[in-house]
Amino acid sequence: MAVQSMERSVQRDLVEAAQRGDHEAFEVLAIGSADRLFAIARLILRDVDLAQDAVQEALIRSWRGLPSLRDPERFDAWLHRLLVNCCTDQARTRQRLAANVRVIDDRLPDPDGSGLAADRDQLERGFRRLRIEQRTLVVMRYYLGLSLPELADTLSLPMGTVKSRLHYAMETLRAALEADLRPGPSATEKTA
Repeated sequence: MAVQSMERSVQRDLVEAAQRGDHEAFEVLAIGSADRLFAIARLILRDVDLAQDAVQEALIRSWRGLPSLRDPERFDAWLHRLLVNCCTDQARTRQRLAANVRVIDDRLPDPDGSGLAADRDQLERGFRRLRIEQRTLVVMRYYLGLSLPELADTLSLPMGTVKSRLHYAMETLRAALEADLRPGPSATEKTA
């Protein structure tokens, strides 16, 4: 607990220094956040190049907007919100979302690996069917582990809206996964 308190204090000091124009302090913050931001953007956008662009844009916006950040303690939530906005902008400008993500799985693989690959492919197909706003909520809730109040605060949305959108996202994902499990038409049905 004391280590977390100390880390928050160091981060707050870095944020305050960066707010005063200290480039080195901002560089430390950016380097410390870049990998996490990239992982989030990649999961939301499903494309490595778009994710890199979104992270870069979020960091640029954070540098420019840092002097107006009222609460240095809220830096991470503020940065996540900037990233989500940049991901949304990237998705709008490109309109296509390529699947270029490696899903991290901590289960032991099958001897031939076919079961994991099939599961991963099925999850990817289901995830691609979600709208960008739905993917954002799923990633922030289940990848970042944000609570519903944290989600609402980070995205500046009412709690009811967050609950509703997350519910519909999970329903859409569930329906997509279930649709993949249904057997397709047999060869005789296709020709009939």
